[in-house]
Amino acid sequence: MIRVDLINEQTLAAPEANQFQYWLAALEKHQTAEGEVCIKIVDEAESQSLNHTYRNKNRPTNVLSFPSEVPKFVASDHLGDLAICASVVAQEAAEQGKSVADHWAHMTIHGVLHLLGFDHVDDCDAATMESLEVTILQSLNIDNPYAA
Repeated sequence: MIRVDLINEQTLAAPEANQFQYWLAALEKHQTAEGEVCIKIVDEAESQSLNHTYRNKNRPTNVLSFPSEVPKFVASDHLGDLAICASVVAQEAAEQGKSVADHWAHMTIHGVLHLLGFDHVDDCDAATMESLEVTILQSLNIDNPYAA
């Protein structure tokens, strides 16, 4: 089971911890995963700073994933951390004609899949990751986020 530790110091509009837990329970039905994920809701300035520092992209982004780097000899069930920018998620949802809640679900699942080792650097990996995202989201009655 994936457990959520939610940090929302920004008092920005964001789902409650139990909503994140619900989405991640759907992920677990399709992907073996156990551990703890810390989700921090950030503003655009913090998102931009993190994105610039860790990805060399000087703009805010929807979700950043930071896999746990605990040494193998240390017992830990921490999968990693997510930084999700509430205003970017809301803006993207509006631009893409999606509900904000559905986009939060997508960004959360997308971020945790990165923590589990999935990526979309090349077309083959992207197809695998997107297919899994679509399957998980469909189990939550959320439409394919990649459909035109």
